[in-house]
Amino acid sequence: MSNQSKKMKKNILLFSFLLTATIAMAQIKITGSVKDNKQRALQGISITLIGTYDGATSDSIGNFKFTTYEKGNFILEAKSLGYKTVTQNITINNEALIINFNLKEEISELNAVTVTAGSFEASDKKRAATVLSALDIYTTGGANADITATAKTLPGAQQVGEEEGLFVRGGANYETKQLIDGMVVSNPFFTSSPDIASRGRFAPHLFKGTVFSTGGYSALYGQALSGVLLLESINMPERSEANASISTVFVGAGFQHLAKNKKSSIGVNYGYTNLLPYFKIVKQKPDYFTAPEFNSFEANFRIKTKKNGFIKYYTNFTNGNFGLRNTDIDSNIYKNAIDINNYNWYNNLSYNENLSKGWKLQLGFSFTTNKDKINTTVQDKNNQLITTGVSHIDNKNFNLTSWENTTIARAVLEKKITGINVIRFGTEYWNTHNKYSFYGYEMKVNDNYIAGFAETDLYLTNNIAFKIGGRVENNSIIKKTNFAPRISLAYKSGKTSQMSIAFGEFYQKPELQQILDYSGHVKQTDYTKATHFLINYIKKSSLQTFRVEAYYKKYNNLIKTFPDTNVSGSGYAQGIEIFWRDKKTFNFLDYWISYSYLDTKRDFLNYPTKMQPTFATPHTINVVTKTFVVKWKTGFNLTYNFATGRPYYNIAFNNNTQQYELKDEGKTISLHNLGFSVNYLPKLGNKKAKTFIVWVASVTNVLNSQQIFGYRYSYNGLNKVAVTPPAKQFIFLGCFLSWGVDRTQDAINNNL
Repeated sequence: MSNQSKKMKKNILLFSFLLTATIAMAQIKITGSVKDNKQRALQGISITLIGTYDGATSDSIGNFKFTTYEKGNFILEAKSLGYKTVTQNITINNEALIINFNLKEEISELNAVTVTAGSFEASDKKRAATVLSALDIYTTGGANADITATAKTLPGAQQVGEEEGLFVRGGANYETKQLIDGMVVSNPFFTSSPDIASRGRFAPHLFKGTVFSTGGYSALYGQALSGVLLLESINMPERSEANASISTVFVGAGFQHLAKNKKSSIGVNYGYTNLLPYFKIVKQKPDYFTAPEFNSFEANFRIKTKKNGFIKYYTNFTNGNFGLRNTDIDSNIYKNAIDINNYNWYNNLSYNENLSKGWKLQLGFSFTTNKDKINTTVQDKNNQLITTGVSHIDNKNFNLTSWENTTIARAVLEKKITGINVIRFGTEYWNTHNKYSFYGYEMKVNDNYIAGFAETDLYLTNNIAFKIGGRVENNSIIKKTNFAPRISLAYKSGKTSQMSIAFGEFYQKPELQQILDYSGHVKQTDYTKATHFLINYIKKSSLQTFRVEAYYKKYNNLIKTFPDTNVSGSGYAQGIEIFWRDKKTFNFLDYWISYSYLDTKRDFLNYPTKMQPTFATPHTINVVTKTFVVKWKTGFNLTYNFATGRPYYNIAFNNNTQQYELKDEGKTISLHNLGFSVNYLPKLGNKKAKTFIVWVASVTNVLNSQQIFGYRYSYNGLNKVAVTPPAKQFIFLGCFLSWGVDRTQDAINNNL
């Protein structure tokens, strides 16, 4: 190597050394730590020197470090999902910098805790509180697509088979109300005859969300001592479609048209039900001289507004009639016949709009008219009306016409305060006009009810939230005003778990039949009252839900009908409930299990003392299983209901002591009911036709278990007759078709 080459190499090495030294001297080291407002280290926080590519991420103990060549004034930013972004102004010169950050948690709907005490949400939305979907209601074995029957598989509801409605935590069925888009439905069930429960008027596909609150519910709703079933109607259908159905008990057809711009829709449906062919095959215990026959027509329209709000209207008209005979309990040689004719027209109009500056407006209006004509007679062996001369038998010969018109108007305003903190307030007004014709008397009762309410959701952090509200109510019949406070607290105890507690006071005006005398006068009483205390724990992932809840309810001012109508009744209900749903353990099986323990007593109506009501039992267990065999395109669904025996009483008036006395009592046998349904989804037509078909077969009480719901006593107490279902089993077979949307894959996916 020449001297010149050696010299050049030496110069290059010297230059490289000087350059490295210069670069090293130019690099500035920035270090620091990141903590939350409780001084806990935060990992994974992004630290960025704004306007450059320089930065770092905090380590497991919250520390970070990086170097930069920049000089001058800059902004250093600390940022991460779930925390409020923090910046600091810094000046970079020739000295190392130590910068520490304190980040505050950002409260967001995605991460925030939700108040769950007393409520089960059933919705197609993928929200943390979701327990059931609309498809669950359709595919629960033995429920026959009835919303209330499916809700009975959740904890808190009692298995009462002889009356419609939800009996919740020691409360009667009229103490749980059903609401559509925030407005109470005055007649949600078809008119029934004594000891035979009817089903609900509304189908699950009408609703995008269902909340079953078994206690401690929101101040936005009132006039329900035990709970509410909140139904929220869908905003807009997926697309235009036509549908048809045929089954062993009904036929139906309809269509839904969605405008091309997808901003409006209109739809109609008609259904006809006649159980005569079914009763010819499956014999019933009562003698039906008129088989149940119903006509149902429904229509709707929906309009999307410019601000993504909705105007929605739904109307449902039904009329039906049936007649049946049973052996008269007081004679055994005569028959007791009842003939019922009913028509019901329900209307619901709602308007939801997003206003400016974080305001939302909800307006609602509903109108219902319901008319029942009921004729009961005592008949001889030839089915002819007779008069025996015995007053307690002849009093069963009567005609009753009941006509009720209910109008409800409601307005709610909602405003976001800061972050996701929200305040809601509003008012609602009910007017109910009742007209009765009974024993030759005609009675008219006009009832006005007005309420104001307010509620706020306050999030202290993502882990702690409060729901605080109150409700003021006034009723013209009882001429009283009440104030009902409600408060709930939720604490997020883990990533997928939380606890909630709730307290609330709930008022309800007495049922009109309890306070109306034969002259048409309403007896002066007061609101009945229940005070709720609840605590629950819930742990939920996308495929599993575990929930346990304990509660205590205190009843005051319950209606007593003796010695005169008053509100001196009282009672309590307490218990614990467990719910477990699992779609993970067995990849082919979706199941849930619910258990309810109930301890309750009440002194009301003609009860001589505080007793366990006839609609309550201590232990209730429900097991619901669903599986779908993709190869066969067939779903198999089993539901098992168990309930310990319910009490029954013979409470009779003693003419000598002028008191009601307990003459006989006992408990029914335990209830066992295994329901089964199968859904078969063949593929019809081509893909362009988008035809969807499902065959459904369903059986209740598969094992033919004996079911006794209670006992009825004759006037003298000597004859005791068990209350049983009209038939041991109900068997259903139907075919449902729709054109426009092929939901085969949706049905499969929702059952896996």
